[in-house]
Amino acid sequence: MLGAIAGDIIGSVYEFSPIKTEEFPLFHEESRFTDDTVMTVAVAGAILGDGDYGASMHVLGRRYPRAGYGRNFMRWLQSDAPKPYKSLGNGSAMRVSPVGLAFDSEERVLAEAWRSAVVSHDHPEGIKGAQATALAVFLARKGAGKPAIRREVESRFGYDLHRTLAEIRPGYRFDVSCQGTVPEAIIAFLESTDYEDAVRKAVSLGGDSDTLACITGGIAAAHYRSIPEHIVSRARSLLPEEFIVIIDRFPGGSSD
Repeated sequence: MLGAIAGDIIGSVYEFSPIKTEEFPLFHEESRFTDDTVMTVAVAGAILGDGDYGASMHVLGRRYPRAGYGRNFMRWLQSDAPKPYKSLGNGSAMRVSPVGLAFDSEERVLAEAWRSAVVSHDHPEGIKGAQATALAVFLARKGAGKPAIRREVESRFGYDLHRTLAEIRPGYRFDVSCQGTVPEAIIAFLESTDYEDAVRKAVSLGGDSDTLACITGGIAAAHYRSIPEHIVSRARSLLPEEFIVIIDRFPGGSSD
């Protein structure tokens, strides 16, 4: 889970200042956690608690109202009786990595990813993005190789994962949809050599960089099973104590 959160923090300063290179400082004086981290921790908190994803997101999101939520999700947070709003945005995918870490069968992972998505993102593309991301994390955690992960995600969800970053990068722009984010984030993982390389590749696409790096980082940490200590320590230093408590209680949370 910390792999996703560190990716969010690293990508945060490039979200509205996109870059098209893998050579950049990992951390900046303005690096911060965003809504991606808040919602990831909320999903983990729900799994550790009563399983009510919507309630957990609602409570934690209201506690951190300036984390950078999209307009429609902010309305969802502000409502006293929030309802799903047919969103196909990548918010369902950015927060789902704890599902891939917590459950022990593909069927359960897909079911829980669905449950975590539909409280807000009940459009078929929003659900698909969450399920594809959670499944990729699960398969990586279980030791599946990159060809198997590519094959399984492509066959289940129809994403084209045979494109290359070199082909994608020149024309890629800011895109907050699941279908315009999740495949690219997975491809960044597939082309990577280690955790840091994966996050650098995700950011270098020049799109919704915190979310791209969050999705890629969650999968990469599960696959490579390690995050460089300088990234771990810096990311943890930027998080509230209540986030650290959940991360450290969560299965694989502090290392994956």
